[in-house]
Amino acid sequence: MAVSGTLSSMSPLTTIGLPVALGIIMFGLGLSLTLGDFARVLKQPKAVIIALVCQLVLLPAICFGLVLAFQLPPVLAVGMMMLAASPGGTTANLYSHLFRGDIALNISLTAVNSVIAVVTLPLITNFAIWYFDPFDDQLGMQWAKAAEVFAIVLVPVAVGMVVRRFWPKFADRMDKPVRIASVIILIVVIAGAVAANWDLLVANFARLALITIVFCLISLAIGYLVPRWLKVGKRQAIATSFEIGIHNATLAIVIAQSVLGSEELSLPAAVYGVLMFFIAFGFGFLIRDRSAAAADEAAPAAEPGKTEPAPA
Repeated sequence: MAVSGTLSSMSPLTTIGLPVALGIIMFGLGLSLTLGDFARVLKQPKAVIIALVCQLVLLPAICFGLVLAFQLPPVLAVGMMMLAASPGGTTANLYSHLFRGDIALNISLTAVNSVIAVVTLPLITNFAIWYFDPFDDQLGMQWAKAAEVFAIVLVPVAVGMVVRRFWPKFADRMDKPVRIASVIILIVVIAGAVAANWDLLVANFARLALITIVFCLISLAIGYLVPRWLKVGKRQAIATSFEIGIHNATLAIVIAQSVLGSEELSLPAAVYGVLMFFIAFGFGFLIRDRSAAAADEAAPAAEPGKTEPAPA
């Protein structure tokens, strides 16, 4: 069964704009990271190890089963596996903040995942290309391609961390503008890519919508239920739920289009990238820490300049 539609030519907006947008996003992430974020992993290793096992082992295996069950065409199957291998997106931090997760754990997981994905993402993608053979052996992800992924993901993060280490005030001032700029650039680039391939996206949306919704729900549920089952705290479980459930669709799109040169390959990530925001938002209301929210609402706001009297 072939993918509906035809592959459009790669536009400069896609080949140049997407890597630039991701580079700016990763640089912005680096501006908010310090070596202490990595050291913090040692303080709560249980939650980190559980999250990494779920994300690096369990989810790709589940995604592989879903791809076979839904009988996706080879190119879309590889796109789904690439999405499953992508680390958590930076949006996970925002959702964790909204629904009272452990933000520090999110930052630690994002940092560690960004490094590990440099190895695991090419490996899983290589396996998917070998198994599904979507390109008739005309295209594969060799070590040179892995080096490109490394450069796209890790180098901007490292540069941002260096800037924060030596010029912390500048990093603080630039944090918000870089975040705004990255969102604007990303919207423009994605909108351009969608417009250029609108017929292809529409033709395959119905085929991809159900599997991406199911995969997103499973990712969020595993990220929350497995840690809770293993006695991890609720706030930490909320953080791991979003970290595991919100995959970095942007990274998958960049690799598919810029590194592997296939826009069909990016379709699963494109559909997922639209739907996941709504799914994660609804899921957040199911798992949010209601006790903490109730405590905040019940606590009276202190008037400026006044302190509560000490108990007699």
